[in-house]
Order: sequence, then C-alpha cells, then structure tokens
Amino acid sequence: MKNRVIFSISLLLMCSATLAQDWNWWPLGLSHETIKGDTMYYSTEILGVASSGNHAPFWLQSNRNGNIAASPYSGNISLGLYKPAQQDHRWYDYDFAIQLTGRAQSNLPTTFEPFQRNFTGYFNLLYAHLRLYFIDITAGIKPQVYESIDSTLTSGSMILSGNSQPLPRISIGIDRYTPFPGTYGYLELKGGITHAWMTDNVYIQNYNLHHKYIGLRLGGKLPINLSYEFHHAAQWGGTSPTHGDLTGGNTWQSFINAFLAKSGGNTTNEQLNAQGNHVVSQQLALTAKGKDWKVTAYWQNFSEDNLAFLGVGHNLPDGIFGISAQQTRWPFIQGITYEYMNSTDQSGPWHDRDGLCYGANDMYYRNLIYQNGWNYFYRSMGTPFISSPLYNTNGTIYTLNSRARLHHLGIRGDIYGFKYRILCSYVQNFGNDNTSKQLLSSNVATLLEVNKHVEKAWGLDFGISIASDFGSQFGNQIGAMFTIKKQGIITKW
Repeated sequence: MKNRVIFSISLLLMCSATLAQDWNWWPLGLSHETIKGDTMYYSTEILGVASSGNHAPFWLQSNRNGNIAASPYSGNISLGLYKPAQQDHRWYDYDFAIQLTGRAQSNLPTTFEPFQRNFTGYFNLLYAHLRLYFIDITAGIKPQVYESIDSTLTSGSMILSGNSQPLPRISIGIDRYTPFPGTYGYLELKGGITHAWMTDNVYIQNYNLHHKYIGLRLGGKLPINLSYEFHHAAQWGGTSPTHGDLTGGNTWQSFINAFLAKSGGNTTNEQLNAQGNHVVSQQLALTAKGKDWKVTAYWQNFSEDNLAFLGVGHNLPDGIFGISAQQTRWPFIQGITYEYMNSTDQSGPWHDRDGLCYGANDMYYRNLIYQNGWNYFYRSMGTPFISSPLYNTNGTIYTLNSRARLHHLGIRGDIYGFKYRILCSYVQNFGNDNTSKQLLSSNVATLLEVNKHVEKAWGLDFGISIASDFGSQFGNQIGAMFTIKKQGIITKW
C-alpha cells in the first residue's frame, strides 16, 4: 500500500508540469517595488555572541540554519554576493547567492571534534536557482522551508525546519502554489523532488538524503482556503562502519528503494521494513483571509514507520497544533503564532499488525542503521525541541531525548522603524521511552530581537538579541547577540 501511495504522489508531481502561474517569489526578502531590472547586491555582516552557561541560549542558536555557534562565546564575519529573482513578468527568472562565513568560537563541553575547533570557515549560501514558467530548478547550498506557516515565529517543522546547516542539493519542482488548469484558480498545486548529499560523515560515510513532497490547496481567492501537504524523506546509501556499503552504496537501485520506500538492503532491519531511514510529515491547514489579514489553523503530523495519509497510523496524538495570525494594517503587531507540540506517543507501547504484536517506541530522529539519526552536523534537521546530539556530553551521537511536550508563542512587529521578534517556549522532556525516563527535564526559552536600519549611519542595519534559558535542561543562563550589517547595490542591468 505505501508503495502505491508514494508512486501516486510522484505521478501527480509529473502530471503537474502542465501548470502555469504568475510568479512572485522573494527568497531574500527584498522589496521589489522600485526595482526595474536585474540587480546584483553585496552584503557584509559582523556578529558576536556572549552568554553565561555551557551553551549559547536556545533561541540564539536554534532555527538559524546552523549559522550561529552553540558555544557560549562566538563571532562571525560574513561576506556575500547575491542576485534576487525580480522579474515577475518574464517567462523565466533566476537568482543566485554566495555567502562565505568565518567563525571564531569557544569550546563546548563535548567530545565532538567540530565543536573543539576555535576557527572555521564555511559557505552558508552557495546556490543558483532558475525558474522556467512555473518550474523551479535549484542547485547548491540553500535553506528551504516547505510548510505554509510563519517561518519567523514557528517553533520549527518536524521534518525539515532550518535548524541545521542547509545541505548541498539538486531539486526540481513547483515551489509555490500554482493554479491547476481548468479550475479557475480554486485548486492549486505545488510539489517537488530533491536529492541532497549529507557531508557530515558523522557515522555513515558518503550518504544521501531523498525528499519529495506535494501540496494541494482549495479556495484560491475565496476568503477560506484548505490545504494539505505530504512530505516523504529518507536517508539512504553510504558506507557503514558495521555493515559496509549499504546495498552497494550509492547505486541506482538504492535510490529506487528509497524513492518507493521498498524493503531491501543488506541488514535485517532494512529487509523487514524499508531500505534507509524514512520519515513522513503531513500538514492540514485552514486559512481565513481578508484584504490585509489572514488567520491559519494547522496540524502537522510526523511518523517514522507509517506512510498513511492524515495520521491514520499509530501515532495520531503526536504532532504540532498551531494557529497563526498576520495583518498589515497596523505595524505594531504584524504576526502572532501559538503552537503546541507533542512527541510522547511515538506509536504507543506496541503495534498490532495482522494479529501479531510488534514493539513500537519509535524514538524519533533515531535509527538502528543510520545511528547519527535525523541530524546534520550534530543538529536536528527537524524541530530543535527534539534535542540535538550537540548537547550530549557522554560522546554518543544518538538523539537522547525525543519525547517532549511544548508550548510556544511568537510575536513580531514594527514600532517606529524598530523591527522586533519575541519568542517564548516552555518544553517538558521525557527521555526516549516511557519506562526509563532518564532524561526528565524542562526549560523555558525566551528571545527578544530588535533590528533597526539607520540611513544616517552609512545605511547600516543594527541588531540586538537577548535570550535566556531557565530550567533543568540547560540550567539558568542568559546571553546576547549583536549584529551589524551592510547591504548595497553592485550593478544593474
């Protein structure tokens, strides 16, 4: 059944190549009201972090594409060059970005080698994107957020959140909802497929990430819209220190098995289940909108062992339940988001399949073969509230705390040119299973972030972020981050 579901999704994505739309995509958040042609920009940024405790406070470093060190003291210098997409009227458009960052950081209380380096350099942006009519082709290192929620205020998607560094990838698809022909805009579709390389080599060497998704939205310009998104992702291939090449390593057959979630491989676990480490996320969203406002209620489910639609599986109680309100009439409060996340059920204590009982206890973000789990460079690729291995002090690369309950609130706005963001989160952690509860802990994480553009100060952007943690998970700590940014035009054509 699950193979037929995945095949049907893939077929629908290919059929969607007959779609067309008016394009309006701004990945870098630039205003295009006064831009008449293609423009190339430069950007420079200096930031510094200082905090008490063993780590930088949670919200200083989480959901920032791995660009802020987890260390209590760190500093970045970034240089960038970018050309945004800005020609909505053309049948094609393109954008690219290159951003190189140098980082200095203090050590963390962990044995992981990357966190013992005091100096490092990396590309946090290195990509090119081409739009042909409605088809998007992207290659390189670029953050990507899929779910239709407020990415500035959410606690983070359970499948791909922007918490870790972006992976080098190639993707093709329809990135934005596009009217389906013959439906007068009342039915819209998006979807795509991605092949990415996981280059951290923490446990498995030279392995890959497969991701495909599809989204359907009903309503169009009506005041009420209903949408559904389905995401399937899998870590596959590579070389294991225990099992050697996993089904011949990075072969075409391995890709097909991962794409269709087929069993196979050279291990008992992959032969009984599916080859690779598979995860599924689904989201239902109901949106009411007016001229200058919209309110969205959404439910996002997550599964590690079941590809069924609409949570018809073993872990229905788990997921993110949220409501987001946005408006543009009054600047003081432009967006509010509240979310409740639960990951404590994890398919319950057992599965009943064909009259036989199987152990459940999914332990999200962990896998028997891919022992580093759903993490990249020791950071969770999904919600940061399932604790990343970078916090482990015992040398293990496992996710040690996957059962959590979260209440999260986010607010953003603009007060006389001071753009602010407030995040406040309360999480309870219950370890990895319901019997040991060896990692019972809690934390209150807060963030106040303010940014101001000062034209008289050479057009610089200044930012300050103050964050704190209180509780037994990280201890009581407070920290601050200061940023100075300069952006400008290199050339127009």
